[in-house]
Parts: sequence; structure tokens; C-alpha cells
Amino acid sequence: MSKNIVVLISGRGSNFKAVYERSVQENWPEKYGVRISGVISNRPEASGLTFAKENNIPFKVIDHKEFPTREAFEEELIKACGDFEADLIVLAGFMRVLTPLFVNAFEGRILNIHPALLPMFPGLHTHERALEAGIRIHGVTVHFVSAVLDGGAIVGQAAVPVLAGDTPDELAARVLKQEHVLYPRAVRLVAEGKVRLENGRTIMDREASQELAILG
Repeated sequence: MSKNIVVLISGRGSNFKAVYERSVQENWPEKYGVRISGVISNRPEASGLTFAKENNIPFKVIDHKEFPTREAFEEELIKACGDFEADLIVLAGFMRVLTPLFVNAFEGRILNIHPALLPMFPGLHTHERALEAGIRIHGVTVHFVSAVLDGGAIVGQAAVPVLAGDTPDELAARVLKQEHVLYPRAVRLVAEGKVRLENGRTIMDREASQELAILG
């Protein structure tokens, strides 16, 4: 039986595209029994929905503005993930902070990607903060989602150099290239069951850990 991935987006969904394209290139459904079963956006205008439509991926819009509370929105989101038979939920530029209601419903089955080497620089404006701090190594982290913002157990990381004269945009572009390498790997390995969350810690074998530690 195949494992179903549901992707949550709010905008262009570049990491959604990267995961989908890698799944096609590597033939995940046949080789690993893993497929993207649906895409959900909280914004009707999200351009990632156009990509989903063009590639015949089922999608649904749940506009968060139509709900009186965050919890009411998440109840509908939980239902939609159930409709797509989600085994793994992948956040790809999903610009909503999830409450314990949603996180607890899918504990150990939600992945997020963050443009910094956590635990450094959680939250927003990571590239500006990295440059202000004067660090020489920056990067990206894939982690399990917990009730703590950007605080879940780390799955994988990719590092990039911070170069003299870098602007936030230049650094962001360098990091984004590694996001598109790391996230598909992490998604596949978690969906396969080769990486999992146990008692708040990420468990994997040595082979998986080598795939999920990228030195750019």
C-alpha cells in the first residue's frame, strides 16, 4: 500500500515543486511506494496551485480568513488531510503557525523546512540575522514539527558558506538551492520509514544520516 504525502502551501511552493519533480525523476510510487496525494493552500491566489493543476495533482483551498479562530481553520485542515489520506504532511512555504490541535493530530508525521541551521535563527529574517551575526556558515534545516516554533527534532541539514559582501538575497538564493536538494531526500526517507520520531528524538541509520547531512 502506498504512503500518501499531503503538501501544505501558501505561495509559489518552490519546495513543493522540488519534491514533486524529484518524486517523478526517481519514480517514488513504483520504487518506494510513496506519492503526493494532495496539495492544500490557505490562500486561493497561491501560485503553487497552478503547478498542482498543471500536473494533475488533487488540491484544495481552505482560506484561513473564512474561519473565526485558528482552531476552526485547523479542524477543517485536519479533515482535508484525512480526505487525502495523509501519511505524511509536508509544509512548503505554509505561512501559518500550527497550534497543538493540528500538531497532536499528526504527531511525528509533519515536516517543515527552515532557512537556517537550527537551533540558530528560528523565526523570520534568517538571512539578515545571519549576516548581522557575522557567521561564516549558514544553511537550511528540515525538522519534525512540534508545538514549539521551529523547535522540533532535526531531520537533516545542508550548509552553505557565507561570503564577504553577501546580501540577504544572495545568501537566500544559495540556501534555496540546497533546500531543493535536502527537502526531497528528507521527505522520501521519512515517508519510507527510514527516518522517524521517537520520544521527541529523530531516529535513523547511518546511511540515512549521510544523505541528510549536506556540506555545500
